Amino acid sequence: MDKAPVAVIAGVGEGLGFALARRFAAAGYRVALAARSAERLARLAGEIGKAGGRAFAAPTDLREEQEVLALFDALESEHGPVEVAVFNAGANFRASLLDTPADMFEKVWRLGCYAGFLFGREAARRMAPRGKGTILFTGATASIRGAAQFAAFAAAKNGLRAVAQSMAREFGPRNLHVAHVVIDGMIDTEAVRARFADRVADLGPDAMLDTAAIAELYYQLHAQPRSAWTFEADLRPWAEKF
Repeated sequence: MDKAPVAVIAGVGEGLGFALARRFAAAGYRVALAARSAERLARLAGEIGKAGGRAFAAPTDLREEQEVLALFDALESEHGPVEVAVFNAGANFRASLLDTPADMFEKVWRLGCYAGFLFGREAARRMAPRGKGTILFTGATASIRGAAQFAAFAAAKNGLRAVAQSMAREFGPRNLHVAHVVIDGMIDTEAVRARFADRVADLGPDAMLDTAAIAELYYQLHAQPRSAWTFEADLRPWAEKF
């Protein structure tokens, strides 16, 4: 079995998830890319491979308990102990509370919070007996502030932050570094540029969060000495109001 350390990134798309996978691959990790789209994951893993890194697709519906268990079982048995686990999944929905369907509220919560609980629990179950590991969660402005028309998203992100807080307090003394990263601002991706073209056109240089810069912060959190661990970091562009 290859002795290179293993990292798993949950919620890998074309943006931040892919940047996180690239950063940990560049640091010598074998990186598992977890999300539902096997085809997309295989393509992204191939791109990392072409750049000299090691990555592989691990198709998983993160909302399903048995699939998350199977993900970690397969990683540990086939690739080695998971050293880093990053939960980057989530879904957004914007509407008046009066127009928010109950099933949509639940769907957003299941992916944004419940899936994070499953992922964090299974990572901790493997890491805690070894007394070593890092578990990182991606948050948002909504993690600490519920804005109008974002009740479903805010509930999910607030809940995920609470899960991360509880885990940090429980597992920090067992030498697991659990941290939560608040992303406050628009992330610079092709999808965001297409969806918010008018708004993006009015922005100046560096007014959106660069995915590689965010990923660097995640890696530095993992690399921190345990005498000075960060639980929560918040990131925003220089021009973002807060």
